[in-house]
This record gives sequence, C-alpha cells and structure tokens, in this order.
Amino acid sequence: MSRALPKYNKRRIGFIGGAAALALSGAVIAGSALAGESSGDGGDADVRTLAGPGTVSCPDVAPELPAIPASAQAEVDRNLGDLDKQIAEADQRLVDTVGQGGPNFVQNAILGPLEDKRVAVINRIATAIGRTAERPSGLDALAPCSLDAEGQAGQDEAGAGEEATTPPAENGGQDAGQGAGEDTGQTGNDTGVGTVSCPDVAPELPAIPASAQAEVDRNLDDLDKQIAEADQRLVDTVGQGGPNFVQNAILGPLEDKRVAVINRIATAIGRTAERPSGLDSLAACTLTK
Repeated sequence: MSRALPKYNKRRIGFIGGAAALALSGAVIAGSALAGESSGDGGDADVRTLAGPGTVSCPDVAPELPAIPASAQAEVDRNLGDLDKQIAEADQRLVDTVGQGGPNFVQNAILGPLEDKRVAVINRIATAIGRTAERPSGLDALAPCSLDAEGQAGQDEAGAGEEATTPPAENGGQDAGQGAGEDTGQTGNDTGVGTVSCPDVAPELPAIPASAQAEVDRNLDDLDKQIAEADQRLVDTVGQGGPNFVQNAILGPLEDKRVAVINRIATAIGRTAERPSGLDSLAACTLTK
C-alpha cells in the first residue's frame, strides 16, 4: 500500500493541475468576451458621438431680387453679406451644441432664431430697394432654413438618444441641475418664471398719416402678441437648456422679430411722410424677475 499511495497522489495532482488550467482558460475566454462586448458598446457610442452636426441650408436671396438701384447697391450687398454671416454662425452653433437639449433643440434654439434674423435682414434689403424703386414683396418666404440629413441624424436624434439612455445620475442629473438651478435663476427662482419687459413703441412714433394708421396699429398689436408668446414660452421651457437658454432661445429671437415689425411700422409711415429713424433701439427686451 505504501508504494501505491505515491501513484495515487501523482494522479490526483495531475487532475487538480488540469482542472486549474481549464478554469484559467475559461476565465481568459470570459474576459475576452466581456471585453468584446464593452468594445462593441463603446463603438456604438463613438459612432453616435462622431456623427456630424450637419449644416444649415437656406434659400439664396440674391437671385430673387429685382433690379437693384445703384443708390441701394452698397446697402443691399452689405445685408446679403449679413445673411451669409448668420448662416455661418448657425453652422458653428450646431457644432458647439452637439448633444444639448431635446429633440426640438435645433429648431427652437438655432433654426427658429435664424429665421427671425433673416426676416429682419431681408426686410432691410426690401426697404433699401424700395426707397428709389418698387419695393419687392414676398421675400419673407426665403427666410426659413432647414437642417440637412446628416445634421438631423447627428444632432436631433443623438440628442434624443442621449436623453433617453443616459442615467439620471450623470447627464440627466446635470441637465436637470442646470435647468433648475441656472435657468430658474434667470427667471426668478422661487418667485416664478418672470416676464418679458420691452420698450413701448407707440409713444416714440411721430405723427402717423391716416393712410398708414391701420397698418401701424396692426403691427403694434403684433408686438404685443410677440411679448405674450415670449411670456408663454418662458413658462413652457422652465428647466430647459443651460444658463444662456433664455437669452438665446427667447429674448434674442424676440428682438429679431421686433426689429422686423418695427421696420414695417417705419416703412408704413415713410410711404407718405418722413420715415422715422432710430426705432430699432426699442427692439431689445429684458427679463423681469
């Protein structure tokens, strides 16, 4: 029996060694599989992150203009240059805000404000031409812009996907903190969302010709409606965006809309009387907490 024990021990040691090697191999295989899964997830995230934000596409205004009087050429060219700058700024904003906001962020914070800015500039172009020739009409139809397909996938869908899949403790919690802490800080914290305060245009107008009274009154009503809409937007967007959301998505676009309406008022008066100047200074509004 004493000679049989060493053989048994050798067999037992060999068996244990083989089992250990098998377990180690299994661990390596499992680790590789897990690594592969993690790599796959990371790859999907990279694809989402690297998706281009796209570019803004706007109708070209210049080809739609009538013959431009020589006296208006410089002003028209300057405003056409402003339209190009606005598109470039919007493209840059698409890059700077990738992943921010919800599925409507691009429309509300970039395309919408861009359209308002373009309305104001296009209006100035029409006014410049109209001083010495027939004022072109229908140019406002060229103001809306769109986002190309790449941007739709890279910006809107990525934003919506991140909001849906990111754990609340990370991005969701941070965004909520920004909305509740920073934006509500602008809109009055515990005292409510606040209201928009704009200069009153009517008292600053000169004598209004009878032929322009109805048009001026209609545009003054539009100014009031714009303020009411901005106040409602303050309520509807509480907690959205970052610290500059109210300025970028509400006050800025409101100013552009007011510039366009105030310009129409000045044009209406200027048809049969001296056109008032300096009214654009009444366009900017502030937030009252």
